[in-house]
Amino acid sequence: MDPNQISRRAILKSLTVGTFAGSVLSVIPARAAELAHKMIAAEKANSANGAYSPKFFSAQQYKTLQNLCEAIFPADSDSAGAVEAGAPEFIDLLTSENADYQLTLGGGLLWLDSTCGDRYGNVFLNCSSEQQKEILDLIAYSKNGLTNPGLSQGIAFFALLRMFTADAFFTSKIGIQYLGYIGNTFLTEFPGCPPVPEA
Repeated sequence: MDPNQISRRAILKSLTVGTFAGSVLSVIPARAAELAHKMIAAEKANSANGAYSPKFFSAQQYKTLQNLCEAIFPADSDSAGAVEAGAPEFIDLLTSENADYQLTLGGGLLWLDSTCGDRYGNVFLNCSSEQQKEILDLIAYSKNGLTNPGLSQGIAFFALLRMFTADAFFTSKIGIQYLGYIGNTFLTEFPGCPPVPEA
């Protein structure tokens, strides 16, 4: 079958096989992730304003997702970040096709806003940067769930979101450039490995 003729649903289905089995890239071909990025780029190119239209998340949830992706993998002097690499779009597209992702990620965003409301009186996006950092520090470590079981949903949510953000970044053009991957190239000679420094 011609890979250029694969349907959107078939690509997305291949990306969502093996839910919670580890990093998405450990269970799906990188080619499928590449095609998903191309689908998003094509949608942006064909839209009147050049923007992606979320398929699963509400407008506010999508803004929260963008904020979280930026917090997980921010731009720095070496590379653009997860938002520029299209991580929010990639995550939304996959989530739109998988009920387990919808439950964990959609439910996780609801949990995050509810918890921030209880703690700080605001949804996550309206919290101060210090408050956002405080709540993310709580759910970034699974050990915190041992002392506070009320954090378990947030911890599971953030773990999956981090995995997706990394997968989205490292399968994007920006992420591939960041890694310095140049693909299979023809070499006229192989200089060998560098010498091991003497101790």
